[in-house]
This record gives sequence, C-alpha cells and structure tokens, in this order.
Amino acid sequence: MCGIFGIYGHPEAANIAYLGLHALQHRGQESAGIVTTEDGRFHRRVGMGLVSESFGQAEFDQLPGRGAIGQVRYSTTGGSEMRNAQPFQYEYAHGGIAIAHNGNLVNAQGVRQRLEGRGSIFQTSSDTEVIIHLLAESHEPETLERLVSALRQVTGAYSLVLLTETKLIAVRDPHGFRPLVMGRLKDAFVFSSETCSFDLIEAEFIREIEPGEVVVVSDKGLRSFKPFEAVRDPEPQRFCVFEHVYFARPDSLVNGKSTYSAREKMGHQLAIEHPVEADVVIPVPGSGLPAALGFAKQSGIPFEMGLIRSHYVGRTFIELHDSIRHFGVRLKLSPVRSVVDGKRVVVVDDSLVRGTTSRKIVKMLRGAGAREVHLRISAPPTTHSCYYGIDTPTRSELIASSHEVEEIARYVTCDSLRYLSHRGMMESVGSNTAGDGFCSACFTGIYPVPFQDDQPDAQLVKLRMSKSGK
Repeated sequence: MCGIFGIYGHPEAANIAYLGLHALQHRGQESAGIVTTEDGRFHRRVGMGLVSESFGQAEFDQLPGRGAIGQVRYSTTGGSEMRNAQPFQYEYAHGGIAIAHNGNLVNAQGVRQRLEGRGSIFQTSSDTEVIIHLLAESHEPETLERLVSALRQVTGAYSLVLLTETKLIAVRDPHGFRPLVMGRLKDAFVFSSETCSFDLIEAEFIREIEPGEVVVVSDKGLRSFKPFEAVRDPEPQRFCVFEHVYFARPDSLVNGKSTYSAREKMGHQLAIEHPVEADVVIPVPGSGLPAALGFAKQSGIPFEMGLIRSHYVGRTFIELHDSIRHFGVRLKLSPVRSVVDGKRVVVVDDSLVRGTTSRKIVKMLRGAGAREVHLRISAPPTTHSCYYGIDTPTRSELIASSHEVEEIARYVTCDSLRYLSHRGMMESVGSNTAGDGFCSACFTGIYPVPFQDDQPDAQLVKLRMSKSGK
C-alpha cells in the first residue's frame, strides 16, 4: 500500500507535493520521493524513511518546476530498499517519463519474464517497472497511446500518476481497487490517494477519478477519457473495503463516503450483532476509535480512552532489537489503570490478524486490573491474503484461516470474542448485503481478478472463483 500525489500548474509544485505526501504518511513510511519537471528536464529526489526525513531545503532547491508527482511507499511488491523508492524516472527514445504507483499488478511476474526474454533489463524488483518497459516497447506514436497500450497488458490494482515534460497523467484501473481523487488549487490541478491531503493544502475537492479513467493535464487544460471500454465491456467496480475498515485516514472521503462515518457505523452494527454486559468501552488507538464510539453509543456503555498510544516509537527500533521485541506492544500502548481497574471492559479494534498483538493487549488490561475483557472486531475475520496492494501476511499466518472464533478467543485469553458480519460491514459502507462494488477477498476468499499460479493459494482462489461464477 502506498500514497501518491500529483500537481500540475503551480509555481511551488515540489513544496505542495511535500505537504500532500505528509498528509498521506499513514499509507507508507518506508520511502518518500518527488519528481518535478521544468523546461523539458526532470528533477528527482527520493529517500528512505518518512517524508520529513527525506526532504529539506537543499532538496527543494533542486526540485524546480510547475509540475510534480510523489509517493510514500509501503512495500507489497519489491523489497524495502532505495532502488525501489518511487517515483521512478526514465529516459528513452520518445522522451522522459516519471511514474508513481499505488496497488499491485497480479500478472507482473509473468509479464516481466516475457519482457526479459525479449531483452529487457530491469533495474528494480518493483512491479511498477513492468509498465515502463511495456510502454517503451510500444509502437504507438504518442506517449499517451503507448501508456494505454501498456496498461491493456497488465491486470490487477493500479492508481497511477505520471509526469512527462509537458503533462501530468492520472490513471485508475478498470476495477477501481485503489482510491484516486482530483482537486483544484487556484489554477493548478491536484491528484491524491485521499482527500485529507487536499484539506492540508486547502485545495478544492472536485471528484474521484473513475475506474478505468485516464485524466491528462497540460498547459492546454484538462481532458478525460476511458480507453479500456473500447476493447472490452466495462469491468465491475471492486473498491477495496479495507480502505474503509483500516487504511484510509478517518478525515478522508473514500469512494464517496466519510471514512469516519463508515467506521462509526461498523461499531454501531457490531453492538447490535454482539451485545455484551460491560462497564466501559475502550478503543485500540487509533483506527479502532470511531468504531468504539459507535459501539458505545448503540450499547449505552460509557466510552473511555483506556489505552494510550505513544507517538514516539518507530518500527525500526522494535525490529532491530530482538532482545526487547517482547515489549513491542507496551512501547506503543499503555493501559490507563483508573479506567479499567475492576471493570468489565469491551475492547474494540478494527481487525485481528495473527492474534499476537490482541493477546498482549488483553494481558496488559488484566495486569491493570480489568475484571473481564471482551474483544469486539469491527470487521469480519481476516482469512485470506490480499494480492491487490494491502500487505496482509500469508494465509498460514492469518489465525482466522485455520481457527474457529472460540479457539482464537482462548489463544487471545479474552472472555469473549466476536466479529462484525460481512453483511454488517457492507451495509456500513453503503453497499448491499452481497457487497457489490467492493472487493472483500481478504474476508471471503473470493478474488475478483485471477492471479498467477506461482502465487500462494492460487489453486484455492481458482476454485473459489469458479464456485462464485466470477
């Protein structure tokens, strides 16, 4: 999962891109980068770590131009290393181009093998580079036509912003897996993974880029078209429901809906489906907070902040010191004894993946005096891996893929464990009970786009797809 941002037609494009990426920092913390263009020349700066760690005044002085694209990266394909830091920028016979990508191409490995067989040499291990090689070998006369030709050969999830010497291009895949929105900042057009970045830079939100849409901005203005419908029927929309559950920032509008409101509705529905007698409702900060508020309002149980999150702990610190890995959750979360001591506590979280973190949270709360701990998850059990851009573990690591709810509760050591139903989740995000318009493969195992046989669970996915008629 990544965050991407683009702006065209602003005299301080790099500075605005920096702010936009800062607002998207929750979508990726491994690397950050910006590419600008001025007078037919590209300028690129990337770095490992946070946006604030990668850019200072010296970097901005080397990023002139009225057009810029950027990315904050969380790797789901390709390792976390400098060579995979985006945006990528290339020069080839037809000119230069830069690209930033959010999502995963499910046929990237097969396409890459074919390209290498024809002599292509790859510089990264990222699936994004496949698009550039396909573009470069196209015989179409114009960059835009070559890009469309390239994208017709890949499948999966992609929201893209691309920069040429004279234009910015924004593209969303025909299923619309990953978000991409468009706004206006004075005379400039801006594009982003989420609307929260528009709020920061005080840009006007115009609309979402539609699934399968290509938007081109240049000095001549803006134009839009849907080239993929010319060669096949429109694909059904499959927006990632996990954006609503966890990934998007609560203050963003995602897929036309308030993320905060959707999460609050999930908590509301969770309290209806799985009530419990308790004294206090507490969230696991921070993505569990809106759902916990919804649960408290519906149940009438008082809401309190019974867990406090530290904002000064980096993932690197925990990962590099195996001797203190045992304290990982305690470094991030601390119980408030005055809130939980002697109480029957409902803990609301957005997901339960391996179960190890939940187990440690329950232990902490009991250590702080909680008399009972009831765990409520505002989403269905996560039973399958995602291949469209969310970094879920392999299926063997997902505890719900091989254990029943009561078995998980015993492992976590809570007094009760309940999940929101798939139907309840879908109704909370504005879908019908079947989940039309959304991808929920991580909860159902029904994958809307098939992937290659060499990926884990491929045969199981094919079986489920055939049974579902998809």
